[in-house]
Amino acid sequence: MPIASSPVREARGVASDNQAPRAPSGTHDVLAPESDRWIALLGIFGSLAQRYGFSMVHTPMFEDVRVFHRGIGEGSDVVGKEMYEFTDRGGRNLALRPEGTASIVRAFVQHRPAAPWRAWYATPSFRYERPQAGRFRQHHQVGVEVLGSADADVDVEVITLAQRFFEGLGLTRFTLNINSMGDEHCRPSYTQSLRDYLETKASELCKEHQASHENNPLRVLDCKRPECFAVIEGAPSLAEALCDSCRTHFERVKDGLRKAGIVFEINDRLVRGFDYYTRTTFEFSSSALEGAQNAIGGGGRYDGLVELLGGPPTSGIGFGIGIERVLLACDAENVFDIAPEVPEAFVVDVTGGERARDIVERLRDAGIFVERAYDNKSMKSQLKSADRSGARMALLVGEEEAESESITIRMLREEREQVTISLDELFARATTTGSLLP
Repeated sequence: MPIASSPVREARGVASDNQAPRAPSGTHDVLAPESDRWIALLGIFGSLAQRYGFSMVHTPMFEDVRVFHRGIGEGSDVVGKEMYEFTDRGGRNLALRPEGTASIVRAFVQHRPAAPWRAWYATPSFRYERPQAGRFRQHHQVGVEVLGSADADVDVEVITLAQRFFEGLGLTRFTLNINSMGDEHCRPSYTQSLRDYLETKASELCKEHQASHENNPLRVLDCKRPECFAVIEGAPSLAEALCDSCRTHFERVKDGLRKAGIVFEINDRLVRGFDYYTRTTFEFSSSALEGAQNAIGGGGRYDGLVELLGGPPTSGIGFGIGIERVLLACDAENVFDIAPEVPEAFVVDVTGGERARDIVERLRDAGIFVERAYDNKSMKSQLKSADRSGARMALLVGEEEAESESITIRMLREEREQVTISLDELFARATTTGSLLP
C-alpha cells in the first residue's frame, strides 16, 4: 500500500477561527481501510502475548508528573524537552504519558500483583517533537512488561515475542541489536571512564553534548548526530567493563536467542534513551525504512525502576513497538495488506424500511455481516449502494415480498438467476449454515 495513499491523515496545522477545526499538528486520524489493519495488528499482538502468558493492562493516559521524572530521568530528552506537562484544575502536576513502561510500573507498585507479573498493553503516547514519517506527537504503542524476575531466560522470552510478532506481520527486512549496560556494580566505573574520554573530545561533540556530556555521558552513546558518532567510535567499550555477574547474564541471553533461531548483532553502544535501563537492552530496526530513524521497536531490563517509584526491589524487563512505525515498515515491504471485510448481503427495501430494519437484525444475530440503505431511497439508489458496499448479493423487498413474507435474492458478483424464498427459509439458512446461499 503506497504511503501517500494511506488513510492515516496527519494534520498540518490548526485552522483559523473562520475555518473548520483540524486535528492538532503532529496528530493523525486513522480511517478505514487503514483502521482494519490496526484491528488485525492488535489482534495478532494480543493473541501472541496471551500465548506467552501476558494479560492486558490499561493505565491512565496521564499520570502524576513524578512517575516520569523519577522513572525516565530528569535529564532525559523525553522529560526535559518532549513531555506534555500541565497543572489541572485541582492544582495537581500531571503529564501525558510519553511511553508505556513507567505507567505499568506505577500500577505494579500501587496494586502489588503476584510476581512475576506479565502485562501487555496497547496505548497512545505523547511527545512534543518534530513530526516525521511514522513519528507523531500522539503515537501509539504495543508492548509488554515482566516484573518480578531477574532470570535471563525472561529476557529471551520477551525478545523472542517481539521477533515473532514482526514475523507474524510478514516482515523480513529487520535486524536485532542487543547489548548489556551492566548494573550498579560495574556501570559506575565504566561511566567514569567514558566521562574521562569524552572530556578529551568535548570540543568535537555536538553542541548539546558539549554542554551535557559530563552529567550523563551515556547519553552521548545514543546520539545520532555525525559529530558525536565519530567521537563514539573511539570510546571505551561497555562490554569490556561488565562484571562477572552481568557477563554471565548476557551470555545466557545470547545463548537463548541462538537456541530460538534468532539472529542478532552485538552493539555495545546501544543504551537507548532512558535512565532506567540495566543489563539487557535491545532494538529492532527495519532496513526497509530510509534514514537514521528506522527503529521499529525496542526495550530492555530495568531492575531499579520499581524502587524509584516507591516499590520494593523488583526486577523488570519489557519493550515498546510503535504501531505507526511498524505499519510503515509493512508498507515498505508490501506485506500485511489487509483486505477490508465486505458484507455478504445488502438489504434493499422499497416498502418504507421497516422490513429491512427487522431483517438485518435477525441476520446479524445469526452471525451474518449484512448492511442496508436508509432514508427511504429509490430502488436504483439502494442498488448502487449495494454495489459500492462490495456485498455478494442484494436481498430485495418490494410490495410482493412484503405481502408474502418472502425475499428475492439477486447476486451482484456472479451470473445467476435471482430467486425468491420465504423469510423463514432465509433465516434458517443463516442459523444452520452461517451463509445465505443453499
